[in-house]
Amino acid sequence: MDFKLELVAVPVSDVDKAKAFYVERAGFNADHDHVVSDEIRFVQLTPPGSACSIAIGTGISRMRPGSVEGLQVVVSDIEAAREELAGRGVEVSEVQDFPWGRFVYFSDPDGNSWAVQQIPPRP
Repeated sequence: MDFKLELVAVPVSDVDKAKAFYVERAGFNADHDHVVSDEIRFVQLTPPGSACSIAIGTGISRMRPGSVEGLQVVVSDIEAAREELAGRGVEVSEVQDFPWGRFVYFSDPDGNSWAVQQIPPRP
């Protein structure tokens, strides 16, 4: 039995501002944006090439905006990923090298933090 992670809730204070950041700056795909009721708006965004999406909106989580840390995506070329993010206006860290991979870091407007990792070649 496969258990595939499909969706992670990311709490934000301003849905439109967060959606614009993730789509226009981080390059995520806008999959859905539905107002279900006066209390619920569901926005699903997916990083390019990912099988897992994030959900932002209203009425979908009781987490405090900006409280998510350690979200991580994996890329094949960390330098190209950093250049793309920076070129889109994302405030992104310099590349950091560790034995377990090369990383850059960024946060959304609320402070939810992301790591971008290039996994080292496996022997």
